[in-house]
Amino acid sequence: MTEQNFEQMRRAMVASSLRTTGVNDPRVLAAIGAVPRERYVPRARAAMAYADNPVPLGNGRELNSPLALGRMLSEAQPAPHERTLVIAAASGYAAAVMERLAGSVVALEEESDLAAVARDNLAGSSVELVEGPLVQGHAPGAPYDFILIDGAVEFIPEEIIGQLVDGGRLAAAILDNGVARISLGRRAGEGFGIAPITDRASAILPSFVRPRAFTF
Repeated sequence: MTEQNFEQMRRAMVASSLRTTGVNDPRVLAAIGAVPRERYVPRARAAMAYADNPVPLGNGRELNSPLALGRMLSEAQPAPHERTLVIAAASGYAAAVMERLAGSVVALEEESDLAAVARDNLAGSSVELVEGPLVQGHAPGAPYDFILIDGAVEFIPEEIIGQLVDGGRLAAAILDNGVARISLGRRAGEGFGIAPITDRASAILPSFVRPRAFTF
């Protein structure tokens, strides 16, 4: 694969996949079109970089699908003045895209190997990469105007919701009986509501999966 091949694949993804599946924010399309996704996947899986599905990164983690990320960002519309948090930085791709959309970006990762990869991939950027448990968010950087949980989760911890400003948004894929539903939530005072938008294959985040009860 050459750099030109990857650029053609990226353009095709934006034109044929993103634009036709509800990703209609010009700023989001431009940001995704500008970030070379192949640099954020393992070299052996570079050919999968622009596929519609999550890409394995190792240790049970995956890079979220570009369609899932694009739809969440298109719905949330992060603005140039906003402070944002990316939960599950993985290899740094979502944070690199977010950097082109928001005023400031904090990216949180709990797997030390992935954090090291993300740190290398984001070197020279304005993204602040931090390490810690994903389910706790990053309170030292709060409050945030927008929080992106870049993957599929079974629940959203109150601790993370509490890190939003009043009126702040949160995007994630909510797992419902094994189906990942892209959803957008908003904090209003002490309340928080979230609504599904569309079903989309998303990388499952193990930290946000509840332990299964034992049954006979």
